[in-house]
Amino acid sequence: MLSYRHGYHAGNYADVLKHAMLIQVLKAMQKKDKPYVYIDTHAGAGAYSLTDEFAQKTGEYLEGVAKLWDHANLPSALADYVESVRHFNAEFDGELTVYPGSPAIVDVELRPQDRMVLHELHITDHELLENYFIKDKQVKVIKGDGLQGLIAAVPPLERRGVILIDPSYEMKTDYQDVAETLIKAHKRFATGTFILWYPVVKREQTEAMLTLLKNSGIKKQLRIEQAINADSDEFGMTAAGLWVINPPWQMDVLAKEALDYLAPLLGHADGKTTVKWEVGE
Repeated sequence: MLSYRHGYHAGNYADVLKHAMLIQVLKAMQKKDKPYVYIDTHAGAGAYSLTDEFAQKTGEYLEGVAKLWDHANLPSALADYVESVRHFNAEFDGELTVYPGSPAIVDVELRPQDRMVLHELHITDHELLENYFIKDKQVKVIKGDGLQGLIAAVPPLERRGVILIDPSYEMKTDYQDVAETLIKAHKRFATGTFILWYPVVKREQTEAMLTLLKNSGIKKQLRIEQAINADSDEFGMTAAGLWVINPPWQMDVLAKEALDYLAPLLGHADGKTTVKWEVGE
């Protein structure tokens, strides 16, 4: 349960979509001066070296962020994303050497009035995360179960918030636990923007989780998904997506523009993309 390390997967196609959309949510939050809190249930190590053994072993970033690195005239969401990743590689003369995790990306966007609450259970990653933010008074790093921590963290004093739920789904029970926790958290904080990342390894398992959310009575639920391959019974992730509750205005439009660009670049012939309001107003 504690073996998952995101370093193996940092910068892959799922990260491209997740972080491109996360940045757009943050930019939408910044349109008001009022403070907001960012809550991350599975924060990881903060940032990742693409030259270390984890990234080099899988090379997943080569089929993700690396394919966008030298592209010009990107759709706005992808342009903002690449600019964000470039910020972390400035000291390497613009070479793609480091990949920021969600906490590092949010940290750059954080205004003086905003704050972060980060949960991480893996011993090593928690230590790395704590060291990354050791002198940052706007950031609280918690060693513990992020799903339990989420319930304790909402509703926030700010009454404005972005919640990223990004578990490893190593345990079969994670799928139901995630849905139940999200529903409970929404009851406590109905105006928050909740971003649930999900993989598709076994389609029926993923859809069972998403159906629980769809049937929960919660309004404004948007699916954003990239399948790089058709669903398969073979081992491995064929698709990844975001299930967003209370997305900002025009997130569906920005997502479609990004996925239309990413589909031929990162996907295969039998892949497809989906941007769909599963539950409306």
